[in-house]
Amino acid sequence: MEVLGIVEEVTCDGRMIVRCNNLPDIGTAVFDNNQNRLGTVGRVFGPVDEPYASVTPEGGPARIGTQIYLRGNKQNAKGKRRNRRD
Repeated sequence: MEVLGIVEEVTCDGRMIVRCNNLPDIGTAVFDNNQNRLGTVGRVFGPVDEPYASVTPEGGPARIGTQIYLRGNKQNAKGKRRNRRD
């Protein structure tokens, strides 16, 4: 597992703001150090050098200062459907 970053803030609606070490993809699952799923990345924002991610929790939010992890299987847009024609 790869370190995403540390929870810097928890918003009033329960979302976790994480300062990222690595740039995540939107929709990526996020885990704690015990490999319990905490939520998904909803939005990436901020400066290019030190981006932030907004994580939508599944269950309860993590505490401020908690380290958050990703699983290292990025697809880099491969396998996504394009030209949806049904």
